[in-house]
Amino acid sequence: MYARVVAGTVATALGTVAALLTPTFDARAREVRVPTVIAHRGASAYAPENTLAAIDKAAELGFSWVENDVQRTKDGELVVLHDDSLQRTTNVEEVFPGRAPWKVRDFTAAEIARLDAGSWFSPAYAGARVPTLEQYMRRVEHNHEKLLLEIKNPELYPGIEQQTLKLLGNEGWLDRRHLGRLIVQSFSADSVRTVHELKPAVITGYLGNPNLAQLHRFARFTDLVNPSYGSLSRGYVAAVHAFTGPHGRPLRLFAWTVNDADTARTTAGYGVDGIITNKPDVVRAALGSH
Repeated sequence: MYARVVAGTVATALGTVAALLTPTFDARAREVRVPTVIAHRGASAYAPENTLAAIDKAAELGFSWVENDVQRTKDGELVVLHDDSLQRTTNVEEVFPGRAPWKVRDFTAAEIARLDAGSWFSPAYAGARVPTLEQYMRRVEHNHEKLLLEIKNPELYPGIEQQTLKLLGNEGWLDRRHLGRLIVQSFSADSVRTVHELKPAVITGYLGNPNLAQLHRFARFTDLVNPSYGSLSRGYVAAVHAFTGPHGRPLRLFAWTVNDADTARTTAGYGVDGIITNKPDVVRAALGSH
């Protein structure tokens, strides 16, 4: 009798796992999806990435969703910058020649505020600055934009999740009116989980492509799975959509970084929910989206 009970329990468990890993399809899944277009680091093909000019350019082109990257300075200020070094996108070598490797965490906010973050891109943007997250959020609000915020390198900045959420709250971005305009994502599953645990109402995204056996665990704390477009297939996208996320809705998927028309059409054909791009106008034209 004991053996029969155990066998039945194992069969039930295996059936549950199989159900979790088998995509289910309904009328919504058969609909043609028109992906949301997200301006990567702002409209970064046309203005210096992660600057206020880049999100202004996205707004000028008619795009409401922008993506950015958040790091932390030596004195604890949150700033918007992709790399953990200031070297590629500012004149830090010229201003502070003796301080290689010019890591963000080794400079104060006041020092970073002195740097030119635009000339590397074009003389037309000379004098653009690395914005603080506070400055950035205020410009996003002014532009009536929506934000896909990436917590960058959280292992370098202990507690950055709580600090980021506190700043977002102080700026009014954790109220009911703003929560639909905000997604917080990271390449770190632990960081995404921490954001979800601290503020369960916030929509979260994991940057990567968990395998099918892992998706049910990610669905406990993330609303989106956001992989590189090159890793995608129609079957994988369908598998992601088959899971229900922490807010009771199917998981969504934003693909990055797509910058040409052919790739945009191919990626959209997989059924993705969003496409992250440096050239949002090119993707929009390719998809015929608005």
